[in-house]
Amino acid sequence: MENPEQPQGMEQAAMEQQLPQIDERKLERYLQEVRDNQNLMFGILGGIGGGLIGAVIWAIVTAWTNYQIGWMAIGVGFLVGYAVRMLGRGIDMVFGIAGGVIALVSCAAGNLLSVVLAVSRQETVPFFDIIARLNPRIIANVMKDTFHPMDALFYGLAIYVGYKYAFKPITDEELAKLTV
Repeated sequence: MENPEQPQGMEQAAMEQQLPQIDERKLERYLQEVRDNQNLMFGILGGIGGGLIGAVIWAIVTAWTNYQIGWMAIGVGFLVGYAVRMLGRGIDMVFGIAGGVIALVSCAAGNLLSVVLAVSRQETVPFFDIIARLNPRIIANVMKDTFHPMDALFYGLAIYVGYKYAFKPITDEELAKLTV
């Protein structure tokens, strides 16, 4: 029994002819040109800048609302990934990995800054005095003591978004130039 929704014979051949065919040589040249112009160091620096902005916004919103809005992790991931994309202009997996790692660290920094802001307000100690007293042991204890299982979900989302948006997309115009 034939499926009336599935094209058969000549109809299928006509559909295949309508799809643009990518010229493999043009594609290879294009990919090499993109790789020649990508810059991992600028991508990482951009991602760190985006991550710092995201972490500060995360902390300010949390302090302002007295509530941690975990969905902000998606925004942090986007800021990081987009910055890696814009400054790195890369297509290799290392750009996505950089975006994901920086997004994760930035979310953790946002959580840490939120705690520092809360302690600063509660104890009326200047924010930068608390920052100056932080060391790796204190940071680890704060992160451990304030971690909630939902944080893992939001950190995971930030990693995914940071990874996904870190790659240079191929535009329709670029794709059209690659057809036979």
